[in-house]
Amino acid sequence: MPPDERLTATVGRLVGQVGHWTPSRWAASGASGVPRADTVHELIQWIADRGADAEGRDRLPVPRLDNDLALPDQLKVVAADLARFGGPALVDEAAEKVQAVRGQL
Repeated sequence: MPPDERLTATVGRLVGQVGHWTPSRWAASGASGVPRADTVHELIQWIADRGADAEGRDRLPVPRLDNDLALPDQLKVVAADLARFGGPALVDEAAEKVQAVRGQL
C-alpha cells in the first residue's frame, strides 16, 4: 500500500477508535499516564509540524480547542495535508507514529 494510503487508513482506524469518546474518556489517562486528549493533540502537532516542513512553511501551534471532541477532525485535516505534501518516507513515519499512539490510548 502506498504511504499516503497507509497514513489515511491508519488515521481512519484511530478516528474510528476514538471518534465516539465522551469528554471524560478523553480526559482519562492512557498507557503512558498522560491524558488521552493530550496524547492525541501532541500527535496532531507532530504531524502538523512535519507537514509545514514538507510545504516549506513556518511551524505554527495547532490550537487546543475547548472541546476535545474536535481532536479527530483536527487529526484528519493535518494528516491529509501531510499525505498530500510529504515524501513517502515521512508519510510512512507518520503512519507508524499514528499506529503507536493507537496503542497508547
